Amino acid sequence: MGRVKVVVSGGTGVLGRAAVGAMLAAAHEVDVLARSEQNLAVVERLGARARRADLFDVESLVRVFEGADAVVNLASAVPVGYATLWPSAWRQNDLLRTKAVANVVAAARAAGVRRVVQESASFVYADRADAWITEQDPLDITPATEPIAVGESHVQDYTGAHPSAGRAGVLLRFGSVVGDDDQTRFWLKAAATGRPVGVGRPDQWSHLIHTDDLGSALLAALSAPSGVYNVGAAPVLRADLVEGYAKAAGAAEGAFMGPVLRRLSGARIEPMTRSLRVSSDHFCAQTGWQPSRPAFDASWLDAALGDREPVR
Repeated sequence: MGRVKVVVSGGTGVLGRAAVGAMLAAAHEVDVLARSEQNLAVVERLGARARRADLFDVESLVRVFEGADAVVNLASAVPVGYATLWPSAWRQNDLLRTKAVANVVAAARAAGVRRVVQESASFVYADRADAWITEQDPLDITPATEPIAVGESHVQDYTGAHPSAGRAGVLLRFGSVVGDDDQTRFWLKAAATGRPVGVGRPDQWSHLIHTDDLGSALLAALSAPSGVYNVGAAPVLRADLVEGYAKAAGAAEGAFMGPVLRRLSGARIEPMTRSLRVSSDHFCAQTGWQPSRPAFDASWLDAALGDREPVR
């Protein structure tokens, strides 16, 4: 793959910073959407070019997308901590998954962009217990997962309606992010004080990806064929995940969320309780990508510990 011009939205978030770093290291030309002065400064520190645009203003997006080879949309507003359990905390993120994705696709089409890469999430899949999950397995669309499915449909329409137009739409169903990020730091603090970290049952599977592997996956997406891809490490049993957090936090044991809190949290928590033994083999086969952190262990949490000594 030669040098390409990429426009990244959400470039100052966890996924965005990883994507920008990997793409600049690969000598691509990278523009990053930014509105606030704070984000403009972050983009400059990353070494990319900041471009003013609004995800809810198609005309501003078209101006920025002109001449780009690819648009990578990573904009999100995922709540952190136990706020993830409350429906009201997801309103902005739901808008970004639906209206903003529609605007990105419309602007990309109008600007003649040939490739759109869209972040998605693997918890849209139906619970399959111990069965392996591939991209052909069924989804379970609920009020909590519908915004993700709507965003995916916009990208699929971008390529499916006019296959002769040469457009590529790449959907990346990431596992839950663990590593150098605020959510991991929150769970570590919770584990250290005996608060619940596990959601669901100990014998269920979680699909994860380490922050170290986000950039290389997003870089690989620039040359992936159109389609839907699962992206992450090997699945881990929730019992082992919770034990890893407890070990890293220096706690005697980890705790799982009880039925009362799960019931109070309503529909938003249900996707997080699904057993997701997700395979990323298809993405690896199509792109050559391999995670540098292929299987979860307590060392995944070292970066989030900060100055604290890792527990081994």
